[in-house]
Amino acid sequence: MIRTEGLSKYFDEFVAVSDLNLRVKQGELLALLGPNGAGKTTTVRMLSAILRPSEGTAAVAGHDVVKEADEVRRMVGMLTEQPGLYLRMSGLEYLLFYGRLYRMADAEIKARSLALFERFAMAGAAERRLGTYSKGMRQKVGLIRAMLHDPAVLLLDEPTSAMDPHSAKLVRDAIAKLRRDRRSIILCTHNLAEAEALADRIAIINQGRIVIEGTPAELKRRLLGAPQLEIRLDQSLNGEIEGVEDLIEVEWVDGNVIRYRADRPMVTNPRLVQRLTGLGLGVVSLQEIAQSLEDVYLSVVGITDRPEGEA
Repeated sequence: MIRTEGLSKYFDEFVAVSDLNLRVKQGELLALLGPNGAGKTTTVRMLSAILRPSEGTAAVAGHDVVKEADEVRRMVGMLTEQPGLYLRMSGLEYLLFYGRLYRMADAEIKARSLALFERFAMAGAAERRLGTYSKGMRQKVGLIRAMLHDPAVLLLDEPTSAMDPHSAKLVRDAIAKLRRDRRSIILCTHNLAEAEALADRIAIINQGRIVIEGTPAELKRRLLGAPQLEIRLDQSLNGEIEGVEDLIEVEWVDGNVIRYRADRPMVTNPRLVQRLTGLGLGVVSLQEIAQSLEDVYLSVVGITDRPEGEA
């Protein structure tokens, strides 16, 4: 549904995006992560046929973003980080205006708008002026606008920014449903927990280039190594443990807790429990220590950021 080949964008001497190759299948959600100025917004604007690429090609639902820009815009629903609302209009007036641009009938626009207002817990706000909405409500209206014409592809830039936890969950649930309904989605976000919860695949972009791409589990294993596990025993080991060195790589022992890594935990853990029991040690619990997507992200991009700006 989304395909790019060598996609690049230059602003005079500044390289915003360079040699970008992406694939997003139908019903797949790709989270595009990266620091400020990495090229996420520029990428989304090229895919929505707002910016013309400097080099390379991109196609959305089989339509070239340059040669068939109007078709691409019809196929795409886009939410920008700043939704750009007309604050003197009511929510419903605003959506009628946009729906008519997509040549939707007024009755269809109104029915779908009111249903989406209700879905996002804003049923009583449809007739109010947008200028009276909170920042989180305005962001939800931007998402409703992106969903209004039932597009096959959604490009979402920070969809839950400035939202309270309840509103953010409503939006995440809506995005998850869109994915289940076979929509193809690119999600740009700084919320790593949100990316991990929603994404089929993650691509990390830095200085205009894709640095690494894969499922969350693949990225963790490639960059953080084998999963770390923790076993808790019924007695203190006084900082030492013997008799299991051939099974596990012990990272540290603290009292009755052992942290270790195992390449094949499904095989190693039962043997380890059996060995410890044979040594007269009782196993109270055994669990995998959750590996953080934040650790993956920081290992790729470090702490270097371009200055705040549009790219």
